[in-house]
Amino acid sequence: MPHHRTLLRGACACLLGAVLSAHAQTQTQTSSDALVDPVAARQQAKEIAQGDPARWYREDTTRQARLRTLQKEAGAALQEARNACKKGPSAERKSCEQEARANYQRDMAQAKAQVDGQTP
Repeated sequence: MPHHRTLLRGACACLLGAVLSAHAQTQTQTSSDALVDPVAARQQAKEIAQGDPARWYREDTTRQARLRTLQKEAGAALQEARNACKKGPSAERKSCEQEARANYQRDMAQAKAQVDGQTP
């Protein structure tokens, strides 16, 4: 699997973990799978049953392709963070959403820096 995808998956998982742990005192749910939209979860289950897609093992050879992959993964992390916010206490929802958006913006800035060769 390409190195940059592995690093980004780890970063996305870390981001999701940070959002969840920030609200852990009031949430009893810690499974990130429960935060996936049901329609997306069904599609993922269907894809998993067919085995790893070949696209997972193809290197993104252009700057645009690498940036598109990083944007897609950051967007998925944002959506999961928003789903976690919705499941949390309503009093904390606004701050949770703000934190999720801030993390997304930081991820996007890091993605652009990464494909421009400024970070590993």
